[in-house]
Amino acid sequence: MLTLHAASPDDYHAAIKAHPRLLVDYYKDDCPGCRMLEISLQKFAGEDAAAGLVLLKVKMEILGEDFFRDLGLRQTPTLSLFRDGSEARRLAGFQAPGQIAQAVGLHLDEPAESAA
Repeated sequence: MLTLHAASPDDYHAAIKAHPRLLVDYYKDDCPGCRMLEISLQKFAGEDAAAGLVLLKVKMEILGEDFFRDLGLRQTPTLSLFRDGSEARRLAGFQAPGQIAQAVGLHLDEPAESAA
């Protein structure tokens, strides 16, 4: 799983457009749940479900509270799953590696192709 960091709103929007399977981690420094989620994300990165997925880290102290508020974020940590530029799912609070894998499987994996 490739990890990127958004240094500006432009970086954020460009990553959403550029990566068809994107997991966005909205976090801040003074957040125990964010630190726990980071450990979860590190474990998830080693799972099959993470293959081909891009993780975008979005830090509140860099992009600002107004940016987070404009996105409708009410708490950190929050994960958003984007598929082809559209938000498919938002997960607020701590998520275990298995919960992340399940959400990715449901919302970001390609649907099974029907036999022709």
